[in-house]
Amino acid sequence: MATTTSLAAPPRVGRVRLALAAALLVFSPIAAESLVGYDDTTGNVLALLAGLLVFVPLYGAPAVLLREAARRFGLGWGGVLAIAAALGVVQAGIIDQSMFSTDYRGIDYWQDLVGPTWIPALGIAASSTLTFVFGHMVMSFAAPIALVEGIGARSADRPWLRPFGLAVMALLYLAGAWTVLDWHYETETDHASAGQLIGAGAVALALIAGAFLFGRRKADRVERRIPPLWSLIAGSALVVFAFGMYETWTWVALSLALLCASGFGIAYFARSTAWGRRQVAALAVGALLSQAVTGFLAVPLGDVDPVAKYGHNTAAVLLVVILGWWALRRTR
Repeated sequence: MATTTSLAAPPRVGRVRLALAAALLVFSPIAAESLVGYDDTTGNVLALLAGLLVFVPLYGAPAVLLREAARRFGLGWGGVLAIAAALGVVQAGIIDQSMFSTDYRGIDYWQDLVGPTWIPALGIAASSTLTFVFGHMVMSFAAPIALVEGIGARSADRPWLRPFGLAVMALLYLAGAWTVLDWHYETETDHASAGQLIGAGAVALALIAGAFLFGRRKADRVERRIPPLWSLIAGSALVVFAFGMYETWTWVALSLALLCASGFGIAYFARSTAWGRRQVAALAVGALLSQAVTGFLAVPLGDVDPVAKYGHNTAAVLLVVILGWWALRRTR
């Protein structure tokens, strides 16, 4: 009995880890859906809270599961990003099927978004597909995980949930995914074909397999200078901001080049002995701040009062600034 007690986490530590899991569960859907304020719920507090009933299971639960899997299996950030991209493919390709839609939710500019880079053989648009997958990879999963782990830096390397908690997260995710999928088939007329669904599933499985096959490799650390925090925040913000500003093949090519260059640059500096959780948190803060600031330029769907819109945008920026400051302070 004494051995069991010594191995178990103290009650206070257990409560802290549970609180961190709950924070990620809620913040992930906020980062994914609410920071920009693109929907008709923008500025409507009650509607935003009601939306969390669906978005917490849809985004928060898989974010927690991804984070727990990474810590249990020793995945690095390369593995985390690969699984996050897989979840993005599942979300946009299988659950809400926006990746394969030529007319989604009756959005009047949808054809302008997908038309210029449409690939008939695959039934997808390169621009929107890149936006959906990259957006989910970074905003729905990777950035919220990095930020919350920064806030809970002392517990960041350990699992937060026990098997029962993991089972609850899995059931929540399944319930959220089924709710959105059922809603899609009831309200939309443009559905993915069987081949498209199989293809999306195969891509997601390949990304997950790659994460576990290659995501646990540790590169040797070297003595190397790294950029200051402010430049990491600014650079991350600029990359995320620039990534959504394209609807042509030229911009798709430039965005892919920017993404590859950023990835190689981060991997280069991440091998430094000076690189740590604080630098990862800084990248997350920049990405989230870019998303929140972009909201000031976004035109919400539906009729949204300007006061409510800009109040929403201001609150989003303040939320990211406060949480970002907290995470950078905790990882000092």
